[in-house]
Amino acid sequence: MRGVNKVTLIGNVGKDPEIQQLEGNLIVAKFPLATTENHKDKNGNTISQTEWHTVVLWRGLAELAQKFLHRGSMIYVEGRIRYRHWEDKDKIKRTSTEIVADNFVMLDKRKEQDGRVESLQVDETFDKTSMPDTNDDLSF
Repeated sequence: MRGVNKVTLIGNVGKDPEIQQLEGNLIVAKFPLATTENHKDKNGNTISQTEWHTVVLWRGLAELAQKFLHRGSMIYVEGRIRYRHWEDKDKIKRTSTEIVADNFVMLDKRKEQDGRVESLQVDETFDKTSMPDTNDDLSF
């Protein structure tokens, strides 16, 4: 039986995407995404719990993120969880948990010149086997 590694998040971009250009003109974007859940305690007070996720976008998605995403943008993200393990320059073992996005939809409304309100949907399919080996720590 095959496994499933699927993540769906809706949240706010925590800071402008950091862009890095790798060998072969390969572009990668990375940014924090905050998801917040609200519930009421037994006294009726609203309790908010925010989780932070590191989102990584490759190629065309990274370029679109660079153009359109900014701190505070609300987005819908689909992707998968990736755990990376490495040893830093001081020989300390490090672990990173990332969401590698295959798709994102901007949920902020933007007005077009003719007054229409429109959202931008981005969906890029690519050959995941051609992704570079990312066992090393990215330098951002």
